[in-house]
This record gives sequence, C-alpha cells and structure tokens, in this order.
Amino acid sequence: MEGGNIVKLHGRRNSPFSFRVELALKIKGIPYEFVEEDLNNKSELLLKYNPVHKKIPVLVHDGSPISESLVILEYIDEAWKDNGPHLLPKDPYSRAQVRFWTSFLAQQLFMATRQVLVTEGEAQEKAIREAIDTLKIAEEGMLEFFPTTPITNENQLGVLDIVICSVLGSYKAIEEVFGAKLIDPERNPLVFSWLEAILKLPAVKEIRLTHEETVTFLQVLRTRVYMLS
Repeated sequence: MEGGNIVKLHGRRNSPFSFRVELALKIKGIPYEFVEEDLNNKSELLLKYNPVHKKIPVLVHDGSPISESLVILEYIDEAWKDNGPHLLPKDPYSRAQVRFWTSFLAQQLFMATRQVLVTEGEAQEKAIREAIDTLKIAEEGMLEFFPTTPITNENQLGVLDIVICSVLGSYKAIEEVFGAKLIDPERNPLVFSWLEAILKLPAVKEIRLTHEETVTFLQVLRTRVYMLS
C-alpha cells in the first residue's frame, strides 16, 4: 500500500456519506478501521480532524485527515492507484463528465430526495414530483455512463456507481415508510436495473444497513419530522 497502511474511517453506519467512502475502500481492497461516531456527542478526534465542518465522514490515512465524501473518494483513487479498479476514468474528458454527474447526484438529486423525507402533505407531494423530475434529468444525461455489461462484482464499480447507490439505495424503504415511489422500473428502467445490480453485490450488502434497519431509521426520522411540524 502506498504511503503507509494505517487507515481509519470516522463515520456512521446509517450515513450515506460514510457509505460512499467505506464502499470505495472495499472496492480498492484497503484494510481500514471503522470508528463509529455519535453525532450528538462528537468525539475529540472528530473535532480535531474536521474542525471546519465538524462532520463525518473523515478518512485518516497515516494520521492525516481528509474530509468531505467526494473529496475522499478522489483521494482514495489517487493514493492507492495500484489497488483495485480506477474509480474515475483516465481520460480527462470522461473524468470531467463523471465529476459533473457525480456532483449532480450528490447535490441536486440528494437534496431533492432529502426533501421527501423532511416534509409532509402538499409539501411532500411537491418534493416527490421534484425528485422524480431530477432523477429523469440524471437518467437522460448519463446514458453514456450506464453499464454496457451486467454488473457482477465490485471491481466494475466507480464513483458514479458509489454515489447513486448512496443516494437511492434506500428507495424501497423510503417507499415503505413515506409512500413515495421515487424509482419505477417502467419509468426509470436504466436506473432501476443499474441500482438493483449494485445492491446485490456482496461488498455492498456487507456495509449497508438491512432493509429492516433502514425502515426503522426512517420511521424514527419521520416521527421527528412530525413532532417538529
């Protein structure tokens, strides 16, 4: 392993941001220690490693901290070039395009989906429509990046796969708890088949919450939202 071999990830098991980093480490075959953080009582180490935002995830590589999940993904790809597959394309234009759509998924699509979880009534109905419209934009814009061969192992995954899984991987639980059908196999055939293939991979199953755990987490979130409304 280049640059040493002490890797720690400060995060939360129910965090989509931590999930991104952990999956990248799995794909690259990098041994690491997962440090579970209590966000209601943040550790001194977390505050030390990320004094600006005081948020997870933080990757600590030989004592040097890196924050922000998308930044960490690129760091992992560059720091361990010889480990596993490349998470970003080598071609500069393709890499720029992947970065653009990664940012779109991580920002616009994530925020649109998040609004579904923190609203109710007419506001939630509007949020659902906006999330569906945003996903349609992503699906149409990313046509050239959809897998051309079936995904059968984690070595086929890259940054786009990681991020779309982190944003939409809980779509079944969201539908069960909130009644919001964000993904439909007829409306979103490409995203549906792409996501389902990723979710079946052993490396993904190993680090994701189970469906039941995700439902419980979302039910707690929904209760908090209703109490505040």
